[in-house]
Amino acid sequence: MSKIKDIHVKPQYFLAVAVLSTVVAVVALRSNNEHMITLRQAVYTADKNNTDINQPLKELQNYVTTHMNTNLSSGPNAPYPPVQLKYTYERLVAANGSAVTAANNQIYTEAQKACEQQNSSDFSGRNRVPCIEQYVKSHNAAMPPVISDSLYKFSFLSPTWSPDLAGWSLVVAALSYALCLVTLVYNYFVKPKK
Repeated sequence: MSKIKDIHVKPQYFLAVAVLSTVVAVVALRSNNEHMITLRQAVYTADKNNTDINQPLKELQNYVTTHMNTNLSSGPNAPYPPVQLKYTYERLVAANGSAVTAANNQIYTEAQKACEQQNSSDFSGRNRVPCIEQYVKSHNAAMPPVISDSLYKFSFLSPTWSPDLAGWSLVVAALSYALCLVTLVYNYFVKPKK
């Protein structure tokens, strides 16, 4: 019978692979975060410059929800939700306010004309004021609508683990550290001494 040669794997090999994988994982995690920051800035720029916000927002959402270490918060005192389309919201509120003001001005102008025709002999305007008030009330002068700002605030969750370079590097590092520990224990306690 031939003896099967004892295969000896040194734990240092697993340790080297584990350290290398850890370094790759750290670099990949940092890269994920930096790319998220770039995409988030594109959303803020589109919001401020009044350009198409949907595409940058969609790209940010797709990236954050599929990559590790892409938390949108920028510190412990950061606003929540972290992505707020402040300028888009302000423009919408201003536009709605302008539209309501224009409509109300039109109603007021029509009220003045109608009341002047009814009381054409009144030069002081004493009788026209109640007429104008009644006309405005009866034609439902509008108030600017309340627009919920929650429609312009976003938060996306980053996964704990993702199947990208960072995720797989962490898996390889964890397995390598475990195998290093197993070979150390085996070599010390189980393997027969010569």
